[in-house]
Amino acid sequence: MQREEEMGLNISCTLIFLCDSSLNISFLLLLHHLCSPPPNPQPHPCLGTEMVMVDEIPFPPQITTAKPLCLLGYGITDIEIHFLQIKFTAIGVYLEPEIVGHLQPWKGKSGKELAENDDFFEALISAPGEKFLRIVVIKEIKGSQYGVQLESAVRDRLAADDKYEEEEEEALEKVVEFFQSKYFKKDSIITFHFPATSFTAEIVFATEGKEESKITVENANVVEMIKKWYLGGTRGVSPTTISALANTLATELSK
Repeated sequence: MQREEEMGLNISCTLIFLCDSSLNISFLLLLHHLCSPPPNPQPHPCLGTEMVMVDEIPFPPQITTAKPLCLLGYGITDIEIHFLQIKFTAIGVYLEPEIVGHLQPWKGKSGKELAENDDFFEALISAPGEKFLRIVVIKEIKGSQYGVQLESAVRDRLAADDKYEEEEEEALEKVVEFFQSKYFKKDSIITFHFPATSFTAEIVFATEGKEESKITVENANVVEMIKKWYLGGTRGVSPTTISALANTLATELSK
């Protein structure tokens, strides 16, 4: 039926053209536009459309901030005590699909090779484009405990690069204070949004029964080290997330 309608439209357009040779050029151009078949729809840029389950916690395959971002890696943070695995958070890493274009030097590498290559993750972190981390709490903890972990990881990285000055200390203290009064109930959500247009990070905390709270980190060095805490290759806080991200990007780079 659709094919017949298209044929009818094309015939009608042809007859109009043949019967009235006095039509001006502008009208002919408009007529050509109206008679042309619609363009083919573009494929969805993200990998799949179903919710992704990370330790029974659903993560959408795509989120939209300034533009659509795709879930390209996910995993958990955990520790093992006396052969007992304790899981703390589930993590989703959302990136612009176009980021693959900035990682071409690693084309042909396997996911395992990429996961062990810190230079690759340095390039990923510094590549232009938005980055978004969605962290969901599995095991309840105090916000102050999370804040101390973040502070220690970021401070150590800054000190190692000789970037821990007074400005960084003050910015990091504000982040720690932000988490100090929070309680991370199960299914609470922490997000880190790193815009493409500035070296800042917006941190948002949301938990059931309370309004979400947020803070913006404006110190570029602190922002960089927060990224490295989660996306820093072999030094990242979640090896499972790094492995999944490496496997996805290896697949995309092979296309």
